[in-house]
Amino acid sequence: MNTFKKLGLTALAGSLAVSSAVAGEMSVAGSASIGVKNTSNATGKSWTMGNQLTFSGSGETDGGLNVSLSFVIDQGDDTAIGSGPFDSHSVSVGSDSMGTLVFSGEGGSSAQSALDTTAAGDIWDNGFGIASPKASEAGNNSMLYTLPSLMDDLTVKASYSPSGAEKPDSAKSYSATYTGVEGLSVSYGTGESNTKGSEADTTTIKGSYAIGSITVAASQTEHDLSSGNDDTVSSYNLAYTVSDDLSISYGTETHETAGSTTDEEVDAFTVSYTSGGMTISAASIEATGVGHTAGSTAEHERWKLSASFAF
Repeated sequence: MNTFKKLGLTALAGSLAVSSAVAGEMSVAGSASIGVKNTSNATGKSWTMGNQLTFSGSGETDGGLNVSLSFVIDQGDDTAIGSGPFDSHSVSVGSDSMGTLVFSGEGGSSAQSALDTTAAGDIWDNGFGIASPKASEAGNNSMLYTLPSLMDDLTVKASYSPSGAEKPDSAKSYSATYTGVEGLSVSYGTGESNTKGSEADTTTIKGSYAIGSITVAASQTEHDLSSGNDDTVSSYNLAYTVSDDLSISYGTETHETAGSTTDEEVDAFTVSYTSGGMTISAASIEATGVGHTAGSTAEHERWKLSASFAF
């Protein structure tokens, strides 16, 4: 473990040992959505519903540490592992001088995987059967540490995922994000995966630049396996803000796998209208080369309409 990380975590642990929370508050935030979608060559038309509640508690110890708890209830999200509606939960401890440590009991991100949403917003995830892009390991009982400010507009993070029965070595990840130029955000992240049989290194480069009503974004994630076919996901997005309420965007993604002659490609055109806590959106998405195969059976189209609410 790097010296700076040892110092930060040791300071946090020491403060925790001698402090107790003396003031705090609890809050609940929620979201819900209703939608309809139609996918050619796949599932056809269907209706969907989303719902989520996030319970948060926070307080400050005698020693000046900020402590917070987050617990998400998302109906049906984790039924495959028998935990019913319960979803991501974490505890964070930190201060301006020592940074912030987040311990995730479930649903944690590594420093790299926190960046790997594509520039186009993961438009591959629209029921076409495209596999989720690979990322460095995090998950249950992982830790994400945000360092104290090293310089203005620079955020540096490090993460740790413990070893286990199928993972003889722990996995580490690092990232940095710079926002020191007006309208510009640039990020770089790298991390490990040490599960037996799928050891790999993953790197994400991501950037966006906003000028007036136009925002251009690009990202690339490379997943290099020690044994197997490497993956690369490249993405671009162009967004135009028509007004404070209305926005339009076009995004594209290309998923390349070494050894495959056909790439998976996805394009999406989206219109979104927001008023208060309500967002109405419409999207048209097209995918080709699904499964890294050519031909009409590997082509899909989807349109979808949705209304979402935050409260």
